[in-house]
Amino acid sequence: MGTYTLRSINNSNDYMTIVRELDDGYVVRIVRDKDGYSDVTTDYISKTLFESCVRTGYLSKVDTAEDRLAANA
Repeated sequence: MGTYTLRSINNSNDYMTIVRELDDGYVVRIVRDKDGYSDVTTDYISKTLFESCVRTGYLSKVDTAEDRLAANA
């Protein structure tokens, strides 16, 4: 489904993975690096907000080996 890095102020390695696609949005798992430990949350994001975040650069797609295999299939 996809993994995206989150733009952050302190250059931490925060990322978001789409867990499930719904009709009007996505269930996502967000992992934030908080001073050496991971803060993991599961939440909902609408498709409109998600597309806006990608368009503005707040979210950037992570190119994974899985994505490359799917593109070559």
